[in-house]
Amino acid sequence: MRIAIVGGHGKVALQLHPILVRLGHTPVALVRSEDYRAELEGLGAEVRLLDIERQEAGDFAAAFDGCDAVVFSAGGGPDGNQERKQTVDLEGSLKSIQGAKEAGIRRFLQVSAINVDEPLPTDTEPVWRAYVEAKRDADAALRISDLDWTIIRPGTLTDGAGTGLVALGRDLTRGEIPRTDVATVLAISLDNDGTIGRQWDLIGGDTPIADAIEAAVGRVGKRG
Repeated sequence: MRIAIVGGHGKVALQLHPILVRLGHTPVALVRSEDYRAELEGLGAEVRLLDIERQEAGDFAAAFDGCDAVVFSAGGGPDGNQERKQTVDLEGSLKSIQGAKEAGIRRFLQVSAINVDEPLPTDTEPVWRAYVEAKRDADAALRISDLDWTIIRPGTLTDGAGTGLVALGRDLTRGEIPRTDVATVLAISLDNDGTIGRQWDLIGGDTPIADAIEAAVGRVGKRG
């Protein structure tokens, strides 16, 4: 498959590209700057330009042309500019969802964040509140779309080496997870139709990734 990756130079995406290549897929990295081309092509990705904040859903659809699936892994991060949580984490996701529909792509994976459905204390720091609310609302929009969606909600992301061992499920307690392991979960989920219509928390654990996905897919319970 050809996989369009929104936020193609993000830290998760940089781990995801070579994993997809090893699995026989073609990652299509969507980035706002030509400056990233050499690095991304070195990871095996095709590069297309897309400015998440400035361009509209029709531009996203054009960037997705010829692709079979979309992975939304862009994010303004839980710190920094409050406004970017709206324009990147929420509006970027909404434009990606609409762009996928316009491009005739059904498969859509989204990287979110753990615990974003939980109520926030009244004294929550404004940037963190904006981040959580943007992720929460983006997930809600994807769940009610008619796309074949999967939502992965990792805990605190780290840059350490992947362990290949995770905990994947609902209502997990916050913990850390290497970005490499998040990328591996995304890549394997793409090839497993049982992950469609499913939303899971993801943290480091003691179960091999492929086994954790199979176990989560096989659990009795409603989709979502």
